[in-house]
Amino acid sequence: MSAEAADPAAVPRRRSRPRIDLRRLGRVALLGPVARDRLPAAISHVAEAHRAHHPDADLAILHRAYVLAESSHRGQMRKSGEPYITHPLAVTLILAELGAETTTLTASLLHDTVEDTEVTLDQVGEQFGEEVRYLVDGVTKLEKVDYGAAAEPETFRKMLVATGNDVRVMSIKLADRLHNMRTLTVMRPEKQARIAKVTRDVLIPLAERLGVQALKTELEDLVFAILDPEGYEETRALIAGATGGEDPLSAIAGNVRTTLREAGITAEVLIRPRHFVSVHRVRRKRGELRPTDFGRLLVLVGEDADCYAVLGELHTCFTPVISEFKDFIAAPKFNLYQSLHTAVVGPGGAVAEVLIRTHRMHKVAEAGVVALGNPYAQGPAAPQTEPFDERADPTRPGWLSRLLDWQESATDPDTFWTTLRADLAQDREITVFRTDGRTLGLPAGASCVDAAYAQHGERAHACIGARVNGRLATLSTVLSDGDTVQLLLAQDTASGPSPEWLDHARTPAARIAITGWLTAHPEAAGPEAGGSEASGPEAADSGRPVPVPEAGGAGGPDDRTEPAPGGPQPAAPARTRSGGSAAGVVVDGTDSPTRLAGCCTPVPPDEVVGIVIRGGAVTVHRQECPAVARMREIGRAPVAARWRDEDGGGDTAGCRVTLVAESFGRPRLLADLTEAIATADAAIVSATVEPPSEQRVRHTYTLQLPDAAGLPALMRAMREVAGVYDVSRAQHPAATG
Repeated sequence: MSAEAADPAAVPRRRSRPRIDLRRLGRVALLGPVARDRLPAAISHVAEAHRAHHPDADLAILHRAYVLAESSHRGQMRKSGEPYITHPLAVTLILAELGAETTTLTASLLHDTVEDTEVTLDQVGEQFGEEVRYLVDGVTKLEKVDYGAAAEPETFRKMLVATGNDVRVMSIKLADRLHNMRTLTVMRPEKQARIAKVTRDVLIPLAERLGVQALKTELEDLVFAILDPEGYEETRALIAGATGGEDPLSAIAGNVRTTLREAGITAEVLIRPRHFVSVHRVRRKRGELRPTDFGRLLVLVGEDADCYAVLGELHTCFTPVISEFKDFIAAPKFNLYQSLHTAVVGPGGAVAEVLIRTHRMHKVAEAGVVALGNPYAQGPAAPQTEPFDERADPTRPGWLSRLLDWQESATDPDTFWTTLRADLAQDREITVFRTDGRTLGLPAGASCVDAAYAQHGERAHACIGARVNGRLATLSTVLSDGDTVQLLLAQDTASGPSPEWLDHARTPAARIAITGWLTAHPEAAGPEAGGSEASGPEAADSGRPVPVPEAGGAGGPDDRTEPAPGGPQPAAPARTRSGGSAAGVVVDGTDSPTRLAGCCTPVPPDEVVGIVIRGGAVTVHRQECPAVARMREIGRAPVAARWRDEDGGGDTAGCRVTLVAESFGRPRLLADLTEAIATADAAIVSATVEPPSEQRVRHTYTLQLPDAAGLPALMRAMREVAGVYDVSRAQHPAATG
């Protein structure tokens, strides 16, 4: 199936299978009964496509389903003039080409019988079984006579709930909408626009989330042609103009084939044309299109390891564009997509984007959940997927579970419809990692508030802060793809969210949960309600208990404030008559709780000052800490602080410090640095490694030292590790009250 089907003449089709003549199929369908031992000619195309993916499939049930569909729809005509049976045939052919299994194809042939004929669901169930009955029921529209204006949103609600139990429901609906969009030109312009907008706002995002790119891309082009005809024509003219003359991608593809052949790597190198919307987006992003922007190279190999072998050869023999590299094999997208993305500079400076994947990855990238066969099959025939959190259960992906959770609270059809479209409009999703190695799928722009409710549900009401990539962060912090998030929960389960959390919540689940709690606790309108006046570093600096993770950065099972047995203990605030003190620090003139700042981790003999924060507590910073300068800028003067030992040496008891190691990338660098730290008798509390930039790597370690006096020796030992060119104390900014 071509992504360029909106205008098949503009770009060469990617498959050799010709487009089916629906009028001819319609005539064949009306020729009457055939012998029992062979399939009707009208369905032979479906059988051929189905057997290409499932050689041992039993076609008898498809024969029976076609006979029922043809006889029940006989006499009905589409607005385009074809017999109605051509529609379920075309929908079934779309799914067969994607590799759908027999049950899905059977339901697809029958998907309009209950809605448009005298056939009942009970009859479908009796003849074809409960699975087919459920799928047909899931895609059957609700009657407008019963639901009025709410029929469309309630139909989608019904389909989403059915999809929650069987994802094949939405597969049939997407194929159904694709064929309707292909033949939409017979409708009035205003009706075309209305259907196209619903397709754009609801069905295309659902196709993206289910990973069915072959359907999504063609739907995008068809919607583009209807809603922006001028932009579509401009893009079509650009693509048509690029088809003549020398193609720089062909030259690069030839060089890539030669390179891989000489390296002994068996691979198929293809040029994959961009569909119209993709070209349009690139043009808007870059302004001027490059000759190589009309397509990408696709390299298909046999095994996962071959993908990385291809990547190594390309980056060795061509100049790579490092900023374009993405690894969706090690960290697949939320919709099952796996591939390596990179870009290389070919002859004459032409830049070509390259996708590297296995043949199986390519099948899943095109067909998504449809390529999984029957995800509900039991036994050895069941598809095997990687245990990657919500991706491990393709029958109930995480985004769908979250959507179904909040839709139950949206009882009003208008609220449901508006919220659904707004939720699906967030067309990019990120993956963040929990400290236990599991993942959370969140929409782009999501904050720590959204992560808290995605992980803990209503227990997130007690969230007091977070650590993002090992550093304390406010709950308003916006997360990026690949971040590691540790949510910090208070022991006091009576605490709750503040109204300000709604400003940072992007997911409907978080907003509904927060709104529900605030409605039930009207007294929480002020910042003092629920103890939620501070979060992240503010919570830590205000004297509220903050959990400290065990070595390695992982918290306890609930990330609650109880210290892990045997792990580092939170610093307890100390009070003295002469001044507050913590970890050997004395602040004169106050008996308020005192703590060492996590942003600059001061240790003796650093020059230190105190900052009075919310609630009167004092945070002790190094003199050169950026937080001190910021406080001076807003008129809050620091207070004098010193180490307990008057000679400036301070208390040399155990201390915590954060070090940043700058290095050149090389194999075993992390292992060698860790060994150097362990040799110095320092414990790693947390560690982060930023993605390489221009072959340079930045490591950040928070370490527990038995003696502050050993810090200089530790830093020297880390600098002596091969490849490390600098080790310094961290001075990252921290939020202060």
